[in-house]
Amino acid sequence: MEKTELLRNEEIEKSIQKKFRKSIFSKFTKALNKYDLIQENDHIAVCISGGKDSMLMAKLFQELKRHNKFEFELTFLVMDPGYNKANREMIEYNAKLMNIPITVFESDIFDSVDQIDKNPCYLCARMRRGHLYSKAKELGCNKIALGHHYDDVIETILMGMLYGGQIQTMMPKLHSTNFEGMELIRPMYLIRQSDIEHWRDYNKLKFLQCACHFTENCWTVYEDGSTESKRLEIKNLIAQLKKTNPFVEGNIFKSVENVNIDTVIEYKQHGVRHNFLDTY
Repeated sequence: MEKTELLRNEEIEKSIQKKFRKSIFSKFTKALNKYDLIQENDHIAVCISGGKDSMLMAKLFQELKRHNKFEFELTFLVMDPGYNKANREMIEYNAKLMNIPITVFESDIFDSVDQIDKNPCYLCARMRRGHLYSKAKELGCNKIALGHHYDDVIETILMGMLYGGQIQTMMPKLHSTNFEGMELIRPMYLIRQSDIEHWRDYNKLKFLQCACHFTENCWTVYEDGSTESKRLEIKNLIAQLKKTNPFVEGNIFKSVENVNIDTVIEYKQHGVRHNFLDTY
């Protein structure tokens, strides 16, 4: 690592330790504790897409490792689904600048979804997840960590209600149904997007935006197949509601922590549908 890069990395790490300790690092550790995301001897694949969220997550894990109270192992995993040369180089440059020892593996996901006309974003997201699980397990990991944050969570809740006709949330952790013994965790769960952007801009960093062939102008593609345009509609709705109710974001988040089953007409659990008439 060159001297200039070393100094830049020290500045980036210092910003996490000091300026953004309360707004970012403390919320990172709070999520780990609140949702019991890490246990002793875990081997976590920190999945890096090249965007601001996952790159910050990698730095937060490095900071945690310095102060860890028990042993756990990290692998900083980057999947190249078919990035063009410039995007691949940007990820590698930022990893070097931020002293993140990445493990890169390649897949042909972009080529595969090029052949799909219907809902290619959803397929791409599902395929990415499968490839990450598979490679992480091959490397001896028992968990993969993704960089979804607080705003992703509340937007997902509203997306499900307004577009999907269902009440659900983006869970802080999940057992894999296809890869036995593997688990997904979301340690950025309580961190606000605005604080991530503030950290990025404060450190004058530039990260990869969505590089998919279908959505080159959007910021990201989500696991439910939605792109930024649909998410932007939800973001604008929340912003509008916040003008008259400053607590609206927190209330949306809390709504899935305070579900009153006695007032729910129907619900599903473990794939089985239940109706209030069953016990009326």
